[in-house]
Amino acid sequence: MTRIKKPILPDHPGWSRQSRGNLVAPSTCLTQNETNMPQKEHRESLKHAKRIVVKAGSKVLVESSGRPDEQQLKLLVDELAHIENQGGEVAFVSSGAVGAGLDALGMKTRPTAMQDLQMAAAVGQICLMRLYHDLFGENDVRIGQVLLTHDALKHRERHLNARNTLMNLIENRIIPVINENDAISTEEIKFGDNDVLAALVAILIDADALILLSTTDGLRDGASNRVSYIEEVDDNVLELVSDKADKLSTGGMASKLNSAQIAAHNGIPVVIADGRKPGVLKRIFSGEDEGTLLFPKAGNISRRKRWIAFFNRVEGHLIVDDGAVQAMQKGKSLLPVGIKQIEGSFKVGAMVNIQSSEGEPIARGLVECSSQEIDELKGRKTTGKSGEIIHHDNMVIL
Repeated sequence: MTRIKKPILPDHPGWSRQSRGNLVAPSTCLTQNETNMPQKEHRESLKHAKRIVVKAGSKVLVESSGRPDEQQLKLLVDELAHIENQGGEVAFVSSGAVGAGLDALGMKTRPTAMQDLQMAAAVGQICLMRLYHDLFGENDVRIGQVLLTHDALKHRERHLNARNTLMNLIENRIIPVINENDAISTEEIKFGDNDVLAALVAILIDADALILLSTTDGLRDGASNRVSYIEEVDDNVLELVSDKADKLSTGGMASKLNSAQIAAHNGIPVVIADGRKPGVLKRIFSGEDEGTLLFPKAGNISRRKRWIAFFNRVEGHLIVDDGAVQAMQKGKSLLPVGIKQIEGSFKVGAMVNIQSSEGEPIARGLVECSSQEIDELKGRKTTGKSGEIIHHDNMVIL
């Protein structure tokens, strides 16, 4: 039986090739000018980034008790406001609502019951937005609150409405402060939620750069060496990750790396950096070697196909033969005759990964038959009801 290679984060809308990642610590880069040249070019390109998405994690924004760290918030807000006042366009993805709610409610540890997390998020979101309103106001910058869920971004009409809302705020010089709608979510309050959300927002608004702020200065290779840049995130890169979620935050470096991969594969450079370091954004957008840079990948796909590939959750896998791979790469639809194996149970319209016999990712697409129907049709020359399993207009070649 063919072994199916699963994406590193199979439950999230991102995907990752299983090639060996190229990652270099600063000391290595400085002694290999040829290797360092692509990094210099990408760092330089950040000087010209106009529309940016900045995500700050809970540990950047709140104290250990969960109370918002007003001094730290002011430093970060001042930097974001400066970018906006200099003609930049900023979208700010802010964590910290649950932590702020825990403090306001007098809870000492993060609860496990979903209804308690939702309650903390509802209370904490008000605390954070009150602070943001005042701090941005001191810089003569207006803000607007936008609460999103993955389900909203998956639905095509609501996806477009979300984009239109964000773009209208940005065009009117209003910084959208974005968070997941944790007060009503039952699925999104979990590992890596806002990291993934930030990557999807960056894709949604065609951002020029994504900055993921944490309490470390990027990925580290051992205790002392900062990884300056990564060409591709894979298992070799993820083996370097040692941090874990705690009582206030749900994500970690693995979440940031996999989320960065989503944005990078849409041509958006990503920097993971220390959000508690004064002037960190200024250094990044001055082209300095700050944090860990993930190289953007070349490619240009339509917004609709971005929605197909990155905003829908994978519900199954199809293994196809070499003939089907060649046909799809030439722009053809996927027919039943080319399918060798199926994994997962899914309905019509579900998103599936398409992989070669060797397990390499080939494409993603929306199926026109259920998994049961595909299982009955696979390998046959008959075309079934629709004539195709995935139409080429509903497919993205990876």
